[in-house]
Amino acid sequence: MTTPGFRKLIVRVEETHEEAGKPVDPPTRKAIAAAVVANPFAGRYEEDLTELFDLGETFGKFLGDRAVAALEIDPEQVESYGKAVMVGTDGELEHAAAVLHPKLGKGLRAATGGGKALIASSKKMGSPGQVLDIPLGHKQAAYVRSHFDGVELWVNDAPRRAELLIAIAVTDSGRPFPRVGGLTVDEIDGSDGLR
Repeated sequence: MTTPGFRKLIVRVEETHEEAGKPVDPPTRKAIAAAVVANPFAGRYEEDLTELFDLGETFGKFLGDRAVAALEIDPEQVESYGKAVMVGTDGELEHAAAVLHPKLGKGLRAATGGGKALIASSKKMGSPGQVLDIPLGHKQAAYVRSHFDGVELWVNDAPRRAELLIAIAVTDSGRPFPRVGGLTVDEIDGSDGLR
């Protein structure tokens, strides 16, 4: 696959080593990979958003690969994932939806060793420096509460008015010390993306 075009690439790993005064061993880890790309439909209405569908598929795989590599794990070791797009103010919220929903999941699943659960997502319109929340959920079973989580990203100079900030997040674990019940990882049957 050729490298897709982008103005800026951001890759970040967050590790939690202590929570509520208790050591987290091994640490919980989250990786974000994000790209700042030109929005081809900024400033005009376009009925056919297929170009953004294809952009989503390309960046789902590209950013998914980068996030998994940042955690230095095999794709099958990814436990949860999420996706988000912030569209600059010359675009439409529908542009973010077009990147996220029709095809991005296919690329992200390819990068993370599969996954049956719906990929948690968020979209918003914004400007440089605004926070983009990326929700997280277990990749095989949506009802695993220990993996209901999220991570934040902000980029000082993005998205500009005619740009998109496309972000993927992956983890190798759930939250530290989960205690709210629900389906546990060892109870997943993997049949329907829920349980």
